[in-house]
Amino acid sequence: MNALHNFAFDVYPYLCLAVFFMGSLARFDRDQYTWKSDSSQLLRKAQLRWGSNLFHGGILFLFFGHLFGQLTPHGLYETFVSASQKQLMAVVAGGIAGGLCFIGLTMLLHRRLFDPRIRLTSHRTDIAILVILWVQLVIGLSTLPASLHHVKDPQTMLKLAEYLQGIVRMQPNAELVAGVEWRFQAHMLLGMTIFLLFPFSRLVHVWSGFGTLAYLVRPYQLVRARRLNVPLGQSQPRRNG
Repeated sequence: MNALHNFAFDVYPYLCLAVFFMGSLARFDRDQYTWKSDSSQLLRKAQLRWGSNLFHGGILFLFFGHLFGQLTPHGLYETFVSASQKQLMAVVAGGIAGGLCFIGLTMLLHRRLFDPRIRLTSHRTDIAILVILWVQLVIGLSTLPASLHHVKDPQTMLKLAEYLQGIVRMQPNAELVAGVEWRFQAHMLLGMTIFLLFPFSRLVHVWSGFGTLAYLVRPYQLVRARRLNVPLGQSQPRRNG
């Protein structure tokens, strides 16, 4: 069991990250026409609009909340906010965002499963990744009571943050999560698995979303009319459009 635990929390994260980056690059290089979200808006628009907005707004907040909340060293924010205060903010904000994301994702999953036309046009991976994300949200929301209890004693959250920061520093320490409640361990392992499945699902369109930010800083394009050398006495040809 110790060997399995060490593999899950010391080796498996890097396996998932390697597949995440190399798989995304390989798919972009070989199958660019599949680099899309395969929207089903034309088949059923109303439920998609509500579900998509709630899901994307909630999941983006949760992603960046986990990213900066867990990977920011405690020493950088302890002057402004204590670990207990940070934990309370994470529970409240994460609970609200997670609830909205859960409602939106449930609506999207309902469309895929119970609308015959959308079900026929959906790939198996589309439904599978929605189910996995739904389960991940359920597990994450189920940790809220324990996380609220950790407000008084935030040592567990500090250990989890230290473990994740160690992954980034290439210094993993599976012992930090050895005594943590199983829900937190399952939440982390399923999150790693989502990164593993990322290049093989419709989730790759997330890269395109981040790529559009480059348009905010790109230089302006200068468009000039081309002058034609026309002999005297002849008019320039007209150009359509």
